[in-house]
Amino acid sequence: MKVLVIGASRGLGLEFARQYREAGAQVTATARDDAGLARLQQLGAKALRLDVADAAGSTALAWQIDGEAFDVVVINAGVGCKGQLAPDAPSQADFDHVMHTNVLGPMRVLPQVVDALAPGARIVIVSSREGSIALKEHPGGWLYRASKAAVNSVMRDAALRLAGKAIVVSVHPGWVRTDMGGPRAPLDAETSIAALRRVIEGLVPAHSGGFFNVDGEPLPW
Repeated sequence: MKVLVIGASRGLGLEFARQYREAGAQVTATARDDAGLARLQQLGAKALRLDVADAAGSTALAWQIDGEAFDVVVINAGVGCKGQLAPDAPSQADFDHVMHTNVLGPMRVLPQVVDALAPGARIVIVSSREGSIALKEHPGGWLYRASKAAVNSVMRDAALRLAGKAIVVSVHPGWVRTDMGGPRAPLDAETSIAALRRVIEGLVPAHSGGFFNVDGEPLPW
């Protein structure tokens, strides 16, 4: 099996790379800095430098993976934010940073990987249930939520475009103890990613365009 993990410097992305390598997969993974690249190389992964917020770097991905045929592609790159409701509206800088990373990043990466997919490949975007409009019960965090709702829409468009070629889904990893999730989160990264790998393994074409919880249950939009 060949696996590509976008955004694997640390946290969930690094754990995806670690677990797939432990399972015997050939893993190619990206990181933004030297420390992240070194961590991936220590796992035995092929490490590529990539910042999804950088247009030139993203468009260079295609030639770096030319000739590959990935069975699984995980797009994990993302950032959190602290923006709440007005009058504490996010600054232009915060908006640009979050939207460029969480939405424009996957939009840039997806076209770059299309020619490097094995037949029936699975493309998984790590999203969040915070992006579900139907599940929203309390205000707050509107910039992050908006970015995840938007990337779910991007996922659905990709699923329609790649119908018959790849299965494309979004997943919610749960509330995980990472730099973004914080120390109070109930799940550790190992448990979350092990569960998501089972979800990925069980995907069939009818699931394409869907949004799934860490336990495999479908989530409403």
